[in-house]
Amino acid sequence: MLKLFRFLSAFWPLVACVLLFTFLQTLSELYLPTLMADIVDIGVVGMDIPYIWKIGGFMLLVAAGGTAFSVLASLLSAKVAAGFGRDVRARVFRHVENFSLHEFDRLGTASLINRTTNDITQVQQVLNMMLRMMVMAPLMCIGGIIMAVSQDASLSWVLVAVIPVLAAAIAIIASKGIPYFKVMQVKLDKLNLVLREGLTGIRVIRSFNRTTHEERRFDDANRDLTDTAIKVNKIMAAMMPVMMLIMNLAIVAIVWFGGLRIDAGNMQVGSLMAFIQYAMQIMFSLIMLSFMMVMIPRAQASAVRINEVLAMEPDLHEAGSAREGSTAEPAAASKGTVVFDRVAFSYPGAEKPALEDISFEARPGEVTAIIGGTGSGKSTLLSLLPRFYDVQAGSVRVGGVDVRELPQEELRSRIGLVPQRAVLFTGTVADNIRYGKEDATDEEIRHAAEIAQAADFVAEMEGGYEARIAQGGGNVSGGQKQRLSIARALVRRPQIYLFDDSFSALDFKTDARLRAALRPETTEATVIIVAQRVSTVMEADRILVLEEGRLAGIGTHEELLAGNPVYQEIVASQLTKEEIA
Repeated sequence: MLKLFRFLSAFWPLVACVLLFTFLQTLSELYLPTLMADIVDIGVVGMDIPYIWKIGGFMLLVAAGGTAFSVLASLLSAKVAAGFGRDVRARVFRHVENFSLHEFDRLGTASLINRTTNDITQVQQVLNMMLRMMVMAPLMCIGGIIMAVSQDASLSWVLVAVIPVLAAAIAIIASKGIPYFKVMQVKLDKLNLVLREGLTGIRVIRSFNRTTHEERRFDDANRDLTDTAIKVNKIMAAMMPVMMLIMNLAIVAIVWFGGLRIDAGNMQVGSLMAFIQYAMQIMFSLIMLSFMMVMIPRAQASAVRINEVLAMEPDLHEAGSAREGSTAEPAAASKGTVVFDRVAFSYPGAEKPALEDISFEARPGEVTAIIGGTGSGKSTLLSLLPRFYDVQAGSVRVGGVDVRELPQEELRSRIGLVPQRAVLFTGTVADNIRYGKEDATDEEIRHAAEIAQAADFVAEMEGGYEARIAQGGGNVSGGQKQRLSIARALVRRPQIYLFDDSFSALDFKTDARLRAALRPETTEATVIIVAQRVSTVMEADRILVLEEGRLAGIGTHEELLAGNPVYQEIVASQLTKEEIA
């Protein structure tokens, strides 16, 4: 957890003020029992009414000062903790944005969300407590012992006997409960995962009548977390009764032996009252420390998970001096040229490469199509171009420059990607199209929608381009989501268009119209299309046929149909003999 405290560097003046105000508050609370003892021993016993008023008034001032210091310390510690939480969340979010898909696969989306929200909140809450209790509790314990001894040293042996017993009881109970806190965070991850899958996959769940199954999954994960929480809370719940029992026994002993000393004339009543209050302060300070012992281990488990994210180095690194060599600015005509040169790529832990020995060139003004069976590596190949993954052998070049030599922002600014799974964001239709180009005009948005064959259904929506899109595009169909995603890429006017099976939800008529409208819009850009349909790729200038991660053929539709068995098999499975002819 100490590693995370580096984010407090901007708050050191406020932290210093919190520590100062907490110190002054503790001093005022330690001083009050001594003043009360003076009132009883001098004012009450001596019937000195002016003295009682004088010291009583001073006690009110000290108490008011302590209250003011307490309020200020609480306010400032809350500001520090909230600012700390804000900064850590921002840092984690920015760091996660730089992750490659490998890191997302390794940690999991549900876990990343939990670490960014729940885990940081746990650390934030403990920090708020630590800023005050970690100063107040030791200071009150040590100060209380000193002040109690100053009232009556002989009676202090009761504290000497009780404090180790109380500390041992706290340590034993805490040691039993602490290991469960890390387990709880892991089980909370599991619960979030099940919940997320249940909400995002609700259509599939209902269509297969698996609602009861998902309810059981959630109940199992929820019960598992609940059982662990109950177990740890049962253990920790024993702490307060045990401490109160020990503390009350200590007070009984102090009153008993203190009464004997008063009877013998060795102690005054006011001093005994003050001693009892100091004993209470000492033991309450230990109770505060016990609360910290409960909270800190859970926050420590959360801090470890946060640090695990921050310490994870992304597989992808920005261009640096290590690869600087061919950094000359390419000619304008060749900026969109894409070259795959003997590319190989494997997923972590995979038995065989997802791609192996892939070489081809895609030029501006041409359409390059990629086709192949399921799992042949089509989408993986496309993911290498915007550097969602880095190649493990060979190179991918854009405009003659290796993509690893280009800053990621510059590389991706040249690309308009329409992913296999269309993703829309909450907002309006116009907002979603403008996501591709922040300063796009209304005319550019409308033009992109017309090319993407989205203008007709947008016009029918209430509000037109200002119609609201639900989370995840839940209020539009799959085909409409694909067309809006295509419009988002078109408004960007990039040098390279990547269509990853982006026409699969369109009917053949809309598909044909869309491809015909795209041609004149992309005459100066490189277009790479991944598709399952032969009808989508057959007019391409170049078709790549993939089979099990290897390039099984490259050529036009006619060339491949004449001499490529893999392509022939794909065509025969989709077209009739008359259509092929």
